[in-house]
Amino acid sequence: MANVPDALVEAREVRFGYTGGAAVVAGVSLALGRGMLGALIGPNGSGKSTLIRLLAGILTPTRGSVLFDGAPLPALRRRELARRVAYVPQAAPIAFPFTALEVVLTGRSPYSSGFHFEGERDCAKALRALEAVGALRLRDRRMTELSGGERQLVTVARALATEPVCLLMDEPSAGLDLKHRAALIRLLGRLRDRDGLTALVVTHDLQLLDPEFDRLFALRSGALVAEGKPQELLRDAELQSIFDDTHVRATRVGGRTFVWSES
Repeated sequence: MANVPDALVEAREVRFGYTGGAAVVAGVSLALGRGMLGALIGPNGSGKSTLIRLLAGILTPTRGSVLFDGAPLPALRRRELARRVAYVPQAAPIAFPFTALEVVLTGRSPYSSGFHFEGERDCAKALRALEAVGALRLRDRRMTELSGGERQLVTVARALATEPVCLLMDEPSAGLDLKHRAALIRLLGRLRDRDGLTALVVTHDLQLLDPEFDRLFALRSGALVAEGKPQELLRDAELQSIFDDTHVRATRVGGRTFVWSES
């Protein structure tokens, strides 16, 4: 693990396994500094989603510790953590026919007492979040009527409405078309540059990581096998090692890195 003196999110020898199974996350240590965009990359089943849930406090490590702003997660009050860290799952379950605006408003719940969060200020922030992700047109549509990609945009807007200092996102671009995938990455870059947002994203969209992202963390079989800048990891030899695939290729053109498989 690289030395990060001003780490906002940190894992120290984190280990996790489901009952009766092998370790899904096997002694991972990583640190992400304030105002940095990081990405978790690696093959399917490498432990990326489990690790991001551990960092968000949704799962508890069986060994090791997760720190936020220097404090162990269990030492933080849940409301304070909910205000500062927002988690975006791969696909949020939609059990009730809420409108998109109603769902985004739930992102304001850490600032409310009880279940009341319908003030003008909260509504304004929710609408701005929908606008930021290009989904303002969906405000009055019911979630049960939306496509998977549209629901994902609303889920991201819900996280933004919380106004967190840190976003932890599990494949947030899943289900999005190419236009919205690229727009989401650009949005994260703007929020980092303007507000100092810190974000860690699980992604398979390697094409979109360079140049916006500051650091990549590569997992394989539950272990951290590499970390570095996009220009350092998005190269033939490194990618072939990470994905155990000799067909992976990368080339840098015009300040961007393009990744493909020859198979």
